[in-house]
Amino acid sequence: MPVSFRQLHAAFAAEVAGIDCRSALSEGEVAAIEAGMDHYAVLVFPDQDITDQQQLAFTRHFGELENYASGGHIRKRLDSRLGAGMADFSNLDKDGRIMSAEDRVWFFKLGDRLWHSDSSFRPVPAKYSLLSGRVLPTWGANTEFADMRAAYDALDARTKAEVEDLVCLHSLIYSREAIGFTDLTEQEIADFRPVRQRLVRTHPVTGRKSLFLSSHAGAIEGWTVPEARMFLRDLTEHATQREFVYSHAWRPFDLVIWDNRTTMHRARRFDRNEVRDVRRTTLAGDVITIEQATAAD
Repeated sequence: MPVSFRQLHAAFAAEVAGIDCRSALSEGEVAAIEAGMDHYAVLVFPDQDITDQQQLAFTRHFGELENYASGGHIRKRLDSRLGAGMADFSNLDKDGRIMSAEDRVWFFKLGDRLWHSDSSFRPVPAKYSLLSGRVLPTWGANTEFADMRAAYDALDARTKAEVEDLVCLHSLIYSREAIGFTDLTEQEIADFRPVRQRLVRTHPVTGRKSLFLSSHAGAIEGWTVPEARMFLRDLTEHATQREFVYSHAWRPFDLVIWDNRTTMHRARRFDRNEVRDVRRTTLAGDVITIEQATAAD
């Protein structure tokens, strides 16, 4: 069966047919998926009852796994229920029980409900993220995606000129501070020290520009913090208008892939007394955005 794409939103996102993510892929299948990612930025693979090892093998078709070894104490705990390479974005503790509403890790996970780009707080931000829906609650829990290419294209000429050379500082401290989570240890503060990221990115294959926004962005070099945060909030409001957003309603065993270089995303509310078991693999990025800015000048 040939690989085919059915577009899900006027601007981006598509559902894929003709791929079994549990099996080894041919070079042609890998190329078709990569071309689909370059075009649609978000791909949905339905009915993929996949194991962790199969998800890891599928992910490795598209690059190297991101290394989670230096993510701080909280990040290590997030991954503790699962094996190496698998990130746990469920509401389950390490023993498979629903987390307490007072659990520190649960507080940390609530930050994922803010618009963000995965690993923008790392010196080299992530390429693709792949999320598998294993057990889903009966209500809520959509994942929303915003097309940052379309959002950039819709900016007026003056704003495009203004953002072109701006550099932002990204940190988990900023995103968790936004939800009132400020109880960080000295080691976590050191682990989460801000990194520099360009505000406008250029896709290495398509050449399209996009806004590199995230709740992890909390400052702009050369600006006062209040002015920077108001400007970033204005840009985020612009970029997350309905015409730029696809909301994915999860079905059991959906596998969703998105390109962090061209999208933002956020998790939505659900009944926390029900199990939500979703598992993510992440591909390491290969572009330091500041160096990209130098190359573009």
